[in-house]
Amino acid sequence: MSEQLVFDSRYSWSRLAVTLAIATIGNVGMWSVIVIMPAVQAEFGVSRADSALPYTLTMLGFALGNLLIGRAVDKFGITSALIGASLISGIGYLAAAASPSIIILSAVHFAIGLGSAASFGPLIADVSHWFQRRRGIAVAVAASGNYLSGAIWPIALAGVLADHGWRMVCLALAVIVTTLLIPLALMLRRRVPEYTMAAAAQISSVNRAACRFSSRKLCWLLAMAGVGCCVAMSMPQVHIVALCVDRGYGPAVGAEMLSLMLLGGVVSRLISGLVADQLGGVLTLLIGSTLQMLALFLYLPAGGLVSLYMVSLVFGLAQGGIVPAYALIVREYLPAREAGTQVGFVIMATILGMALGGWLSGWIHDVTGSYQLAFINGIVWNAINVAIMLLILTRTILPRRSQPMAA
Repeated sequence: MSEQLVFDSRYSWSRLAVTLAIATIGNVGMWSVIVIMPAVQAEFGVSRADSALPYTLTMLGFALGNLLIGRAVDKFGITSALIGASLISGIGYLAAAASPSIIILSAVHFAIGLGSAASFGPLIADVSHWFQRRRGIAVAVAASGNYLSGAIWPIALAGVLADHGWRMVCLALAVIVTTLLIPLALMLRRRVPEYTMAAAAQISSVNRAACRFSSRKLCWLLAMAGVGCCVAMSMPQVHIVALCVDRGYGPAVGAEMLSLMLLGGVVSRLISGLVADQLGGVLTLLIGSTLQMLALFLYLPAGGLVSLYMVSLVFGLAQGGIVPAYALIVREYLPAREAGTQVGFVIMATILGMALGGWLSGWIHDVTGSYQLAFINGIVWNAINVAIMLLILTRTILPRRSQPMAA
């Protein structure tokens, strides 16, 4: 088999289609908990903060799962990892349906988040092995499954919730994730050929030598950058509904702005994938992060309803391609055999950044009484991300430019 039959082949594209289907189904764990939150609060008679505990634990499990399952992918392949993760999610949903308290439900959702993580970072890392010339768009398509999941599942589950309650939603998802994900996972049993891994390792070692960072140092730099950009990203994504309520527009308007933001994010991810195939991951991420920072500046003077809609769309179009670009940078600079672990580690950092930023923005609002300083806080964190990307870019480009002169 020639290398051309592995990279960007017809099989690669069919594998990407299966990957997108898995991502759209498997990421339901991130969104189902939001759908059932009001019903859970009403049944258990808890506060709004307590009813959000299952979501918090879901995100913590999702963050850790990207790292742990990423390591499993490197060792055992994506099929085994996905099957194991789908069983964890399925059992988690069964336990959720029988949960007698908010504490037990929250603990169970940690497992659901852990299982759902297999359909994000680890899946993106796997599909990146099958593309070279079109790796950017392939990674972008795979990452878009997360946003598509957020667009599809809340609507699909709303009827079940209204007619049968949140426990039936959990039972339905226990059946769906196991009966759909396991057959789809079996379609990805083919492993990357050894010579392909060796060729990819050679390319990444050249790039890493050019930027003069060790694998460990570069991975930690990317993790720091991921925290920075996602603390900034979380401000509008997590608090746009609350912002609209504060300004008297109501939660329904805020939900529409969030949907518009996510739709812009899907478009942004696809466009950024095409750009990355031409410019590489670092420059693509730098462009996206800079545009995100500019969009955050636009929120500061935006007060009217139309301006908030417009800025939210601009923000979505700016930020959607940022997180997938980390996977591209890992594949360009770090060893291919460790792609699952390294992508999982960096993606985990971005999710922790979202969690930190969501809490930090709320705390700033509580202290100051508005979101103005929270937006400024996001801009500062975003600047850290831009600085790190500029560091990596300049350390990579300058040595290469100096080589002909030295010769």
